[in-house]
Formats: sequence, structure tokens, C-alpha cells
Amino acid sequence: MSERIITYHEAIREALREEMEDDARVFLIGEDIAVYGGVYKLTEGFLEQFGPERVIDTPIAENAIIGAATGAALMGLRPVAEIQFADFLTCGFDPLVNMTSTIHYRWGQPVPLVVRAPAGATWAMAGPFHSQSPEAWFAQIPGLKVVIPATPADAKGLLKSAIRDPNPVIFLEQKFLYRRLKGPVPEDRGFLVPLGQAAITRPGRDLSLIAYGTMAFKCLEAAALLAAEGIEAEVVDLRTIVPWDKATVLASVARTGRALVVSEAHHTAGFGAEIAATIAEEAFDQLDAPVRRLSGLDTPIPAHPVLEAEYLPDEKKIAAAARDLAGW
Repeated sequence: MSERIITYHEAIREALREEMEDDARVFLIGEDIAVYGGVYKLTEGFLEQFGPERVIDTPIAENAIIGAATGAALMGLRPVAEIQFADFLTCGFDPLVNMTSTIHYRWGQPVPLVVRAPAGATWAMAGPFHSQSPEAWFAQIPGLKVVIPATPADAKGLLKSAIRDPNPVIFLEQKFLYRRLKGPVPEDRGFLVPLGQAAITRPGRDLSLIAYGTMAFKCLEAAALLAAEGIEAEVVDLRTIVPWDKATVLASVARTGRALVVSEAHHTAGFGAEIAATIAEEAFDQLDAPVRRLSGLDTPIPAHPVLEAEYLPDEKKIAAAARDLAGW
């Protein structure tokens, strides 16, 4: 399968364009996505290619966007709703968690809806209203899948799988990676990455670094630093956190005997706590050290680059935590 190097941003654009070209039921709905082309220009040119009936600008009304998309999904369409920043999923929380997520359970009706949202910090002063990592809010809700890709290939393959899924998917895009990260992506239009499967992105013997999204990328950088010191860290990229690939995580921990769970969300009650608890419950006999977590701080995300850097894990902080764990 031939590949070429493209950005995380372009990979998402390709996935949207290909699914819209291949399936007339797929349409886009959201704020400023048509005429303006999206706040991050992810849908630039889509209005001209697909027309106003399939690329729909809305008012600033996330509740209405999710409600309308849910209704369209119930009528057999496959909407992809964009929420301009993941922070503002709160404005559509009621229909999403009380209605959209429960429909299939209540009467067996598929709801093939994807809600896309740029998430996470940017290392660029976005501040507390545009930098949050809200995955834990939705991970607890039965009926919602939650996807957080960390590479261009996964961004494309997972988004295509999400659009084809028969029920609601929250697709959180790491805006820090949009134009910073390039990687190989297969040219094959049929390329898919299945939901719910983690990836071992770097094998190792001394400890497991378990992460998703931007932190999976940062764990690879940390693993390179550790390798220079003779510490071989295995990096597990979850890719999907609901459902999450428990089997791959537990197998990695069984090989290495140590686990460091890394996320940029707030430390308290973040999804990393669920992973750590599962490891402690189901792999305790295979551990050579306590399970550790490294997360963002339990504060609002600062709107200053120095303070934001203090708030966030990075490759040096990850390497330091891993070094300490490897020496236990």
C-alpha cells in the first residue's frame, strides 16, 4: 500500500472529503464551516465542492447543532457536526448525553452521528475557554464512543470509521497537532483504522507509557530521551478511549512490569484514572512498581505560554516520571 507524508490537518480533510464523495448521506453542519471554511480551515473549499445542502453553516448554538444532527441521523443521514472548540460541547451536553446517547438503547434505532471538535491545549495562549480536554465527560456516558487520534494516519482512518459507525462518536482532534505533525498516510481510499484498537507505537521492556492524543506523541519523544540512557519504554497509544483496548494495555504491562499513564486533562477524575485503576485491579500480580499517572494540573488552563507549559506534561516531565518509575 503506497503512502505519502501529510499533516494531521490534511488527513482529517481527506477523510471528510472522501466520505462525502463516496456516500451522499454524509453532510457537515456547524459554525462557520461553509463560507469561512472553518476556524481551522478544515472545510475550506467544501462548500464549493458539495454545495450548501451538504455543508451547512449554523448560528452559534451548539445545542441546536447536536439536536439537528441527531434528527438527521434518525432519518437515515450521516451528519458530521463540528463544534468549533471542544470546550463548547458543554452547550450541547443535554441533547448529547440525555437523548443522542440513549436512543439506540431505548428503542434500537441507529444514530450514525459524528461530533468533531478541536480539543486540548495549543502551547499558544488559548486559555481556559479554548484548551480543555473534555474526554472524561463523555467517557462515562453509555452509548457514546470517544476517539482521540495522535497521528495523521490514525486521524484519517479513525474518522472514516467513525463516520461509518452506526451510532454516535465523539471525535476529539488535537489542535496542537493540526499543522505541526506530519506522517505517512496510505493513499488507498479504503484505508480504515478500527475503533477500539490501541497501537504499540514503540516496543520496550522496562516500562509502559500509556497515552492518547498529543500525549501519545509526547511519550514517543520521551521514549527517545530515555533510550539514550538505556531505558527502553514501550509506548501504547490508545487511539480510542471508549471503547478502550484493555487487552493491549494489560499485555504491555505484563511484559514490562511498570505503567505510567499520561494525559493532558486534569489529574482528578481524568480518564487516565480509569486506566490506572484497571491495571491495578487486573494486573496487580504482574506489577513491579505502583501504577503512576502524569496529567495536567487541577487548575483552569492558563492563558500565558510560561504558565501553560507549567500546567502541561511534556516529553521532559514524562521522561523524568518514567526514569523514577524504572528505578523503583
